[in-house]
Amino acid sequence: MSEVLLAIAAGVIVGFLFSAVKLPLPAPPVISGIMGIVGIYLGGMAYQTIAERFFS
Repeated sequence: MSEVLLAIAAGVIVGFLFSAVKLPLPAPPVISGIMGIVGIYLGGMAYQTIAERFFS
């Protein structure tokens, strides 16, 4: 849980700094980009599960 809180804190700080310098935010602007990130994570988890179950 502490990793999640640190990630959120880092994201808030980066978002604040980018806005202060008037740069575009380094994040997907729409939900489809966020869902792409979730898909990448789920694909990685699926690979680990399959590799452990069938090839260990």
